[in-house]
Amino acid sequence: MVVDIAEQSSPSVVTVSITAERQTSQSFFNDPFGLFDFNTPRNKEQIKQDIGTGFVIEGGLVVTNKHVVASTDGKYRVITKDDKEFQVSKIYRDPTNDIAILKVDGMSVPAIKLGDSGNLKVGQFVIAIGTALGEFRHTVTTGVISGLGRGIQAGDPFGGNAEQLDNVIQTDAAINPGNSGGPLLNSAGEVIGINVAVAQGSQNIGFALPINSVKEVVSSFQKTGSFERPFLGVRYQMITKETALLNDVPAGAYIVEVVSGSPAETAGIKQGDIIVKADGQKLTDADGGLAAAINNKKVGDSLELELFRDGKTLSQSVSLTSQ
Repeated sequence: MVVDIAEQSSPSVVTVSITAERQTSQSFFNDPFGLFDFNTPRNKEQIKQDIGTGFVIEGGLVVTNKHVVASTDGKYRVITKDDKEFQVSKIYRDPTNDIAILKVDGMSVPAIKLGDSGNLKVGQFVIAIGTALGEFRHTVTTGVISGLGRGIQAGDPFGGNAEQLDNVIQTDAAINPGNSGGPLLNSAGEVIGINVAVAQGSQNIGFALPINSVKEVVSSFQKTGSFERPFLGVRYQMITKETALLNDVPAGAYIVEVVSGSPAETAGIKQGDIIVKADGQKLTDADGGLAAAINNKKVGDSLELELFRDGKTLSQSVSLTSQ
């Protein structure tokens, strides 16, 4: 089964590579302790590095992680399974999710099948394909879904800054730096997640974005040519029931920061508030937290929030905008 899925899906998986320049110093003096500044000339050398993975969807677009293509200083290209190279002509980076779409001219690669991440179960069999360690292209690993509804910070040694992601899939299929942006497949060979991060200092713990949230982004992009997602404008941390009991506060989304000029600020949401409910539903990690509530909306929709502030419960309606 694994052999069949790998053979079926691998042609749709590509390696993402960057070409960039870096400065090197040329030293003419023996100064092992760096005590002197001789203003030695600096040379530039061009480096090429495989930095991540992507996969081709309908329309010939390549989906990967935003942090894989975070740098704006280099030129990107994708490399197919048969080692053909194609320049990336345009990059569209989602401002609110760790997703990027690459436009590649002249590439003819079959689109991969997208599955449904709405009914995943812990213990379900999965397969990951990617460029492990930025060196070993089309590495295939297997495992199971070991957790759902996790909250993590995404990023790897080849990518940009980490960012908070909620409602991700946890898997024990081996995922290494360089796998970012690659597909996590089910037993039918359908993509159910985008591999996004590795848990540092651990073994066999990796994470993937659920494909359903990605499909919504891609669908909007294909219709409008841009990323238009509902935007609330807060940075938050989920408070579990256990933590809530210890601190005598309700469980929910604790507001760490409110973005200036955002719908949240306009509605009067403040740092330190705890959003307990959204549209009457309690916010929990298991259900995807506040991110899931926002992602279920469209730009222009209202989100009815129940807030906990200074021992009091408040109700607030927020009109979501695009970022």
